[in-house]
Amino acid sequence: MDETQFLQLIDQHQQIIHKICWLYRDSPEDREDLFQEIVGQLWRSVPSFEGKSQFSSWLYRIAINTALTAFRKKRPDVRYPSVLPDIPAGMPDDNEQMERLRIAIRQLNDSDKAIIALYLEELTYQEIAAITGITENNVGVKINRIKNRLQQLLQVKK
Repeated sequence: MDETQFLQLIDQHQQIIHKICWLYRDSPEDREDLFQEIVGQLWRSVPSFEGKSQFSSWLYRIAINTALTAFRKKRPDVRYPSVLPDIPAGMPDDNEQMERLRIAIRQLNDSDKAIIALYLEELTYQEIAAITGITENNVGVKINRIKNRLQQLLQVKK
């Protein structure tokens, strides 16, 4: 894959990267930094992409791993801005409800954040399993537990 093809694919799939950045960073500056870090890691990892899976699945895996690695390197101050970025697909439209959901998701551990982000993107259990490296059955169990946890967190906030 040459640079032009890579840039076209990044352009086509940039919304995925933005959603990962939205989950793991609070400030616009930190999200921009993470976006650049993910794109850089994707470029360095291009030789490992064999085309056996969809590009988007490979991208999710690299993006989530980069976000987790970058998060461990630099613990940003957690701030909850009053204005949200574009609402990702599968998320509620109501701003207040969206804010509450965003805050609840941020309280999850890193692996649960990744799984629920993929679920909200309407990926299949098989696709989520391929990206996260866990079994499809475990994906189903985890999603059920995450939903229950989010429900608890959202009820507490009312």
